[in-house]
Amino acid sequence: MVESEAQGRLPGIAPVSVIDIGSNSIRLVVYEGLSRAPAILFNEKVMCGLGRGIATTGRMEEDGINRALAALKRFRALSRQSRASELYVLATAAAREASNGPDFIRRAEEILGCRVTVLTGEEEAYYSALGIISGYHHANGVTGDFGGGSLELIDVRERDTKGGLTLPLGGLRIADEAEGSLQKAQAFIRKHLDRAAVIYEGRDRTFYAVGGTWRSIAKLHMEARNYPLHMMQGYEVDYDEIMRFLEELINTRESKLLSSVSKARRGLIPYGALALREVLQRMKPSRVSFSAQGVREGYLYALLPASERNRDPLLAAAGELAILRARSPEHAREIAEWTGRMLPFFGIDETEDESRFRQAACLLADISWRAHPDYRGLQALNVIAHSSFVGITHPGRAFIALANYYRYEGLSDDNSTGPLAAIATPRLLERAKVLGGLLRVVYLFSASMPGVVRNLSVAPSTTPGIDLDFLIPAEYRDFGGERVEGRLQQLGKLTGRKLQFRWM
Repeated sequence: MVESEAQGRLPGIAPVSVIDIGSNSIRLVVYEGLSRAPAILFNEKVMCGLGRGIATTGRMEEDGINRALAALKRFRALSRQSRASELYVLATAAAREASNGPDFIRRAEEILGCRVTVLTGEEEAYYSALGIISGYHHANGVTGDFGGGSLELIDVRERDTKGGLTLPLGGLRIADEAEGSLQKAQAFIRKHLDRAAVIYEGRDRTFYAVGGTWRSIAKLHMEARNYPLHMMQGYEVDYDEIMRFLEELINTRESKLLSSVSKARRGLIPYGALALREVLQRMKPSRVSFSAQGVREGYLYALLPASERNRDPLLAAAGELAILRARSPEHAREIAEWTGRMLPFFGIDETEDESRFRQAACLLADISWRAHPDYRGLQALNVIAHSSFVGITHPGRAFIALANYYRYEGLSDDNSTGPLAAIATPRLLERAKVLGGLLRVVYLFSASMPGVVRNLSVAPSTTPGIDLDFLIPAEYRDFGGERVEGRLQQLGKLTGRKLQFRWM
């Protein structure tokens, strides 16, 4: 395979494709490569409804099969066009449960020219859990993957899983059993949840909601509360609030509320909301976190060597973006290390997550340098706020974006920062400004190039009226000037400290 000449692609890795043959949809995702935080090169789905009618006939309908096979022909061609080095094909509930499933798989394998892996329910639960492990830092809770034909539940603690099981509670399956009656749907759901002991492991922990219908519910909740950041990964809602919203969805007859959901998914929303409510009533988690990571990402994560699986996905992705877009990735790494040493002088201690967020912000601090100077801050804010990072909370994402906006635009808030500032906690917002202030000083001082920042240090000052000295080796004396002095005094005003440069 000839490696792409595109400089916006990471060198040394080849794309990989995953086709997910689900009970409601079939999706092709082409990833940039098999890595800890793979970027998506191409993504397409077709709503085939393979699981529709299985509950009553035991078979997949011919119309759904024909649509699925046609989609697979296209997906095979697209995978080749994307220069994918590997094609992994996974099939779930509909294919494993239908009496004509084996024949469908045989025809699919003939079209694709490769093996189709039909996952057992336990395997599907396991890979869903790995999807959560790959996308969250210190995952701790119960994962629920709500598909068209089944619901998988499994306990997750850090990198360990237990109690995985599958239940016939997918959206299409519930709809078939309900025959239009929410009461019948509720009775059907309750009957199967009564044997799911793993549910009760989630009390006061996090419930990780996976699957297209549940993600649609999260999207509707974002719209209802005018949430400013439309990123699904890590979107969290506390227990009481999500329960109120689910009641509204279950009982609504207003098409306006569901208008933003695709027609193919819209009819399943009440059943998905009912299933989620019944799970949460039993589990009583502290919060629900919606995940864009699922079986596909979990399957690829399982293929990684242990050393790669153990990497921090946020820092891995931020480091890769620095390689692709910064003037000097080495300089970005220098600043990530340097700011960690500087913050204690300003009375700032960090939690583990705060340290991770700061390091990521530093790695990303120069990704918008090619933009017009008047728009570098806004571009950095938008790229960071809307990039597909994992291993990060929404407040953490807001912190990283705001720190880089302040680095370019100054330390005051304006209309651009308001929406993200509302997501960040007051503690993170304060720290974003301090970090932005430090970045404003050292990027200007070092001309955004490596080799200088690592030699700068800070110490309590012996000069009367001065709190801290920024200690500068004598060989860098000519780097001083009015502009960088102004940046230092701006940082001093923000932190309430008197600062000065002192040449050694």
